[in-house]
Amino acid sequence: MKKTNQENDSKIISYRQQLFLNYFVAILVDLAVLNFFAEYWNTVTITTFGISFLVAVLLQILLKMTIALEHRIALYFKSHDSFKMKAYRILSTWFILFSSKFAMLGILELIFADQIVFSGVFHGVVAFIVVVTTMLLCEYGVRRIYQALA
Repeated sequence: MKKTNQENDSKIISYRQQLFLNYFVAILVDLAVLNFFAEYWNTVTITTFGISFLVAVLLQILLKMTIALEHRIALYFKSHDSFKMKAYRILSTWFILFSSKFAMLGILELIFADQIVFSGVFHGVVAFIVVVTTMLLCEYGVRRIYQALA
């Protein structure tokens, strides 16, 4: 039986290639979300496409660092098996994920100053949280589509 072209061309993807592909796609998704918000929602202003690309890369790094911190702290609380520790784990997870948005917004303002502006309610915090949440949901959706194609 003769192999099809697809079977001949299939290759194994290394961990580093998969990691690169995951970050590359996530950054592109974040870039698209950022630019859609900048174009269609007047509370998000970005001066140039290049700035939005740098913001997407920085946000991806900050989001991964936040998730790593949250997982590390959750692992500590998981090692203790009591109701009190489960409650601490839930509270610490919420606190880290919520407060990290303020830190991210501060870092963006520090690095990019007036080149990216989130305005509106609570000095742009609500707009920023909406944008980041939309990014995460879109990344999740793309990941689900990718997995469904396997």
